[in-house]
Amino acid sequence: MAERSALVVRGGWDGHHPVEATDLFIPHLREHGFDVRVVEDSTAVYAEAEYMAGVDLVLQCMTMTSIEADELAGLRAAVARGTGFAGWHGGIADSYRASSDYLQLVGGQFACHPGKAPEEREGGPQDNYVPYRVEMLPAAADHPITAGVEDFDLVTEQYWVLTDDYCDVLATTTQAVRPWDEWHRPVTSPAVWTRQWGDGRVFVCTPGHDPDVLRQPAVRTIVERGLLWAARDL
Repeated sequence: MAERSALVVRGGWDGHHPVEATDLFIPHLREHGFDVRVVEDSTAVYAEAEYMAGVDLVLQCMTMTSIEADELAGLRAAVARGTGFAGWHGGIADSYRASSDYLQLVGGQFACHPGKAPEEREGGPQDNYVPYRVEMLPAAADHPITAGVEDFDLVTEQYWVLTDDYCDVLATTTQAVRPWDEWHRPVTSPAVWTRQWGDGRVFVCTPGHDPDVLRQPAVRTIVERGLLWAARDL
């Protein structure tokens, strides 16, 4: 198998376990012929135009951080030329909140994850772990990322996402209205989507708060396939 190049950029908020989470998928990439480079706690590599031109896939896991203008311009240019861009949860959908150009590239921004009833909250991250269903859309039935994957249930953070209609949505999740909520009707957000950007492909999966969620069979299958789908074609 011809070797391709994958760049793993990881860091940001430790609560998403960027090292352990991405380590789950690096062997998968290597098994599929990727030479993998890992960059820790920096996006400076995105500004290296000559290097980025040869990258076939960027796997990013960088939550709640910032990016310099030249770095973002480099990332956008690389994707437009065919570099795949992929990730899950806050590592891609909550990376650079202050950058509208990044949000346009990705197509969705984490807004919140409504949690348990107020009287059930104890002040820790588990306050935001709720049971919810990821529902596959008709388009998912024959898509390379989701073919054969049925609706599945999770107990973890449920992402409410701000998005646009340029996303090709494969799966959704619906936030119900509970007695203590301020909204007045259910809110459906994309849970798995793709996006064509120039010659490049973008893949996002919002489940993936921690390695335990990423090990769930349906989530792991979607992420593994999504990484391969997003990568530049040989």
